[in-house]
Amino acid sequence: MATPFEPQSFLKTLVALPGVYRMLDERGVTLYVGKARNLRQRVASYFRDHQSSAKTRSLVAQIQAIEVTVTHTEAEALILESRLIKELQPRYNILLRDDKGYPYIHVAAGDFPGLTLHRGAKRAPGRYFGPYPHANAVRDTLNLLQKVFRLRSCEDSFFRARSRPCLQYQIKRCTAPCVGLIDRERYQRQVQNAVLFLEGRSGQVIDDLAQRMEKEAAALHFEEAAVLRDQIVELRQVQQRQHVEGESGDLDVVAGVARGGAACVQVFVFRGGRLLGNKAFFPRLPEDEDVGAVLGAFLAQYYLDREIPAELLVSHDLAEADLLAQAFQERAGRRIAFVAHPRGERAHWLDLARRNAEHALMAHLSSQAGIRQRLEALRDALGLDEIPNRLECFDISHTQGEATVAACVVFGAEGPIKSDYRRYNIEAITPGDDYAALHQALTRRYTRLREEQSRLPDVLFIDGGPGQLAQARAVLEELQVVGVTAVGVAKGPARKPGLETLFLSGENRPFILPADSSALHLVQQIRDEAHRFAIAGHRQRRAKVRTTSALERIPGIGPKRRQSLLRQFGGLKQLARAGVEDLAGVEGINAELAQRIYDAFHGDT
Repeated sequence: MATPFEPQSFLKTLVALPGVYRMLDERGVTLYVGKARNLRQRVASYFRDHQSSAKTRSLVAQIQAIEVTVTHTEAEALILESRLIKELQPRYNILLRDDKGYPYIHVAAGDFPGLTLHRGAKRAPGRYFGPYPHANAVRDTLNLLQKVFRLRSCEDSFFRARSRPCLQYQIKRCTAPCVGLIDRERYQRQVQNAVLFLEGRSGQVIDDLAQRMEKEAAALHFEEAAVLRDQIVELRQVQQRQHVEGESGDLDVVAGVARGGAACVQVFVFRGGRLLGNKAFFPRLPEDEDVGAVLGAFLAQYYLDREIPAELLVSHDLAEADLLAQAFQERAGRRIAFVAHPRGERAHWLDLARRNAEHALMAHLSSQAGIRQRLEALRDALGLDEIPNRLECFDISHTQGEATVAACVVFGAEGPIKSDYRRYNIEAITPGDDYAALHQALTRRYTRLREEQSRLPDVLFIDGGPGQLAQARAVLEELQVVGVTAVGVAKGPARKPGLETLFLSGENRPFILPADSSALHLVQQIRDEAHRFAIAGHRQRRAKVRTTSALERIPGIGPKRRQSLLRQFGGLKQLARAGVEDLAGVEGINAELAQRIYDAFHGDT
């Protein structure tokens, strides 16, 4: 018997990001596809106590599962929603959404076709591009095409009645084909470039324009060359492509992530250059395998009875990529390519798949049933009297003692409590002294909790061994904090997950939990989250220090000279690459001062 759908538990796993959600019935059939600016808020609206719509009540009664796809923007979500509705034809979407409701760009047929916004049935001859998320998106694209390619946007009746150029010609948004100021061949070339642009092949358009510009310049037709140059500049600066759009080929994007003893593999399916959908899988993560190995095993099983596209983008290097490619080639009868480090738009797709895998894994780990089971296992593993309801974990991050940051993350019965996360900038200690840093952070944390009479944790995890645990015990004793179980989490040999050693306050001997222990998975999850939060804070602090202080520490460089240098070189990064002669060329910087600046970035050797 299938497990009943628990909406409140599911809603707590959702992120407050744009995306698309798919509601499924007990057979896995899609009931409804919707888009949201904020997935958490939109999906939650279906499960309010009082729903005025009978259709919504009927829909909610049949829901057995909800799948989500996170997108970068709401516009992307709208486009993906339209395509999924067309592909899946969900029962509760048929009367609500139709392709006729979305605007398109129509490139008419004929010698001098125009570009127009179109809604409704596609009866007129020509090509249609879309659907676009809203009319403003079409108008923005039309404005760009007019500005770059100068194609007409007027109605045919207006076009045929002209005896002199209109205002669009005067503002350089049209080439006035209505009065013969451009011949058919040149106009059709511009139309072809506009079509290529709408197809997503803007790189080909730019290459063509660049070749024509060189020919015109070589023929001393400088005005024509300048027009082509301006078109190239406009295309490079203002062209914007939808992230869920692609090229014309078929490929799958497969991204894997692992955390807290669990793994998630996200598969995005592109056919004909369009994203058809995605799905998350949660394979078991062996204790002695990394994500790349798990990904390879997943691919071998997943494509055993499925169509294999010509190309697979993968998030990790595969240990047996050649063997997999050979096996897939034999099965598909053609070459199959694995790409682990794509560039450009494909890198964006892979990043999108990885982000969705991370969100899905966090939701999986943070599900109410899963957290409850892990907390019970943790109670048994640590010998606690009751199930712990609040866990805190500390980690220290620095680079050779620079910009030390301590991080505290908090988990409760419903997973991470991010509103209670805290970071502490550590000051006035010997650089690299992790014990002193931890002692300072713990003292600041629990002094404040005691003063505010805020809730203390049931279990305090420290990323480290006996030395770090001793610091935690000393602070708790000094502040007279009782009822908190302190646990040190030391990394295993070669930092291999599954071999962590736990040091329990008051116990003489450390212990290691089985690799498949739910308690260990929870410890790994909270430890990894503290590590991530600490590193992020350290990097932010280090970047700020390095950005603001490099010039400020140089004698003779005041605010005006600092501003002049940054303006002259376009930023600190470019300034750091400059030579002494380049620096001395800036007004107000003599040779001696230029040498000091250079030494500040490269070391006085």
